[in-house]
Amino acid sequence: MISELELRSIIEGSFLPKRCECIKAEDASLTIKVYDDRDRDRVDLEVKGINADKLDSSRAICNLITGLREDLKHIHAPALNRAGGRAYY
Repeated sequence: MISELELRSIIEGSFLPKRCECIKAEDASLTIKVYDDRDRDRVDLEVKGINADKLDSSRAICNLITGLREDLKHIHAPALNRAGGRAYY
């Protein structure tokens, strides 16, 4: 099992140079916030309720990060091109 500190470091580091926060709630779920490049106080993407217990392998972590990056790409896309909601564990 990967430690909480290592998991946070992997997730937050995967979005560099953007600022990313990975916060663990009391119920052990994660909230991930990725901030705008220009306005570092504006959140571009926020996903709540990610089940941290399911992030038990490098593949699971990679799949989560890939999904988040895809969602981030679509944030500024025209409404017709946006994908539907994604399930994050």
